[in-house]
Amino acid sequence: MAKADVGQRSGKHASSSSVVKNVKTRRYSLWNFWICATTLKVLLFPGYYSTDFDVHRNWLAITNKLPMNQWYVEATSQWTLDYPPFFAYFEWFLSQFVPKFVADDGCLDIVPVGQFGFPTIVFQRTTVILSELVLFFVLQLFINTSDISEKSANFVVASSIVLSPGLLIVDHIHFQYNGFLFGILIFSIVAAKNKRYLLCGAFFAIALCFKHIFLYLAPAYFVFLLRAYVLDFTDFKFRSYRDLISVVQWSNLIKLGSVVLATFAIAFLPFYTTWPQLFARLFPFSRGLTHAYWAPNFWAVYSFIDKVLTLLVLKMPYLQKPLSIVLTSMPTTTDDILKRIATNNSGTKGLVQDVFFVILPQITPKLTFLLTLFYQTLAVIPVLFDPSFKRFVGSLTLCGFVSFLFGWHVHEKAIMLVIIPFSFLVPFDRRLLTPFTLLASAGYVSLFPLLYESQDFLIKFLYTFIWCILYFYAMSQTSKVKRNNFRRIFFFDRLAICYYLLLIPMVLFVQGLNVLKYRYVTLQKYEFLGLMVYSIYCSIGVLSSWIGLSWLFNFDEPMWS
Repeated sequence: MAKADVGQRSGKHASSSSVVKNVKTRRYSLWNFWICATTLKVLLFPGYYSTDFDVHRNWLAITNKLPMNQWYVEATSQWTLDYPPFFAYFEWFLSQFVPKFVADDGCLDIVPVGQFGFPTIVFQRTTVILSELVLFFVLQLFINTSDISEKSANFVVASSIVLSPGLLIVDHIHFQYNGFLFGILIFSIVAAKNKRYLLCGAFFAIALCFKHIFLYLAPAYFVFLLRAYVLDFTDFKFRSYRDLISVVQWSNLIKLGSVVLATFAIAFLPFYTTWPQLFARLFPFSRGLTHAYWAPNFWAVYSFIDKVLTLLVLKMPYLQKPLSIVLTSMPTTTDDILKRIATNNSGTKGLVQDVFFVILPQITPKLTFLLTLFYQTLAVIPVLFDPSFKRFVGSLTLCGFVSFLFGWHVHEKAIMLVIIPFSFLVPFDRRLLTPFTLLASAGYVSLFPLLYESQDFLIKFLYTFIWCILYFYAMSQTSKVKRNNFRRIFFFDRLAICYYLLLIPMVLFVQGLNVLKYRYVTLQKYEFLGLMVYSIYCSIGVLSSWIGLSWLFNFDEPMWS
């Protein structure tokens, strides 16, 4: 028995050693993914592109043809430059490589509406693919700097991002440069993981100077860097308020502040003569609460409730009096309701302007700011007490969440600001998988209306469907299960499964409406119906994911220890 026991133990030891050896020798490379993905993206060159294509073409022309002091003033086209200076520098850099035959094609013409052909399309789509190398490089660095026990899980996370349906739809079909921009943001996250706090602050500042939407994540970065790099509470004993000064590491504060301020100075100082125009374009509050297609957030639900109440009051006028007692802003007669609908943008006309609610109270930018600030404050408070990387990424994700849910004039594409940080959380605990899969499935499906051409349906549907099956399974196999404190939320998990399954008939139903509207004139009157179905159903998934993550972040302390 003793010999057999020794043999079994030595066999187990040899088995575990071989596993460790396999992990050490296995190559976790993303470059094969880049080759395969690039092949697909090149095949998509002749396909659909949105008005964003002409936006970036116009920015190439502006930065190439005009002096810097006119970049944020020029307004020949309606697609004026409205990204921060580093992105303007980036467009200028790209414009230096425009070949003559592409320039002759109209690529660098400053005109109200761009007139260009296939050479311009090939050039601009190629710049997106090449700029995305930054994302691949940073995620490869993330894998390479991981501990051996984390490599498999981190490889799944990294590959899920580089093959993201969101990046394929938004960047390589619709047309933007999010892969490149998120690569810079992820570099700051990787630096935080490796405790390179100066690099973390520097690259976040750089990301902000490329795309100001990252400002929504600033509270999490500010509190994390303050607590992890600037404040030191080791051996701290509070005797008087003067003792608080002793916890500040002044040299670190000066270094961090200098790096951040220098970054912003390099970006903004060259435009000091046009600062009013620059900031007016960066923060256009005149655009209204919601976009032409409602992003799947809280205000989509709010808008939908207003539409339902409007229809109920018009069909059942006796509801006007009890509702007017609760809602003081509600019109008191049917004629007033009809007049409001006729004279205001009620949010179903596809217009990018301020939305007027017929029944519910109007929403102001100040209210959306206060709601966002309140929930972001709740998200960063735990980081003050525990500045760990896990807490930081959780706070980062929640800051992105609430800015998407409650922000002013949120685009559906901003869901990537939540999905990508959340991806880095999933390996820590399998209980995070359910809110992540809810978010990813709803978020990626909510991007489908960006591609409204019939020939694009199979691409977006099949690619997203396959991605969800592969990566939801891979994440479930690589995320950690803490057996001592594992509490399965049975009801929430089962509801999530029902939600995933119903996404497929929802997408097919809307696609059927889009096909039938060409045959039946009646359906053309309800062109916004399909967008509303997408927005409301996807908002249920996004809101549920936020509630689930918020609960785990605030009330499940063992998960984060």
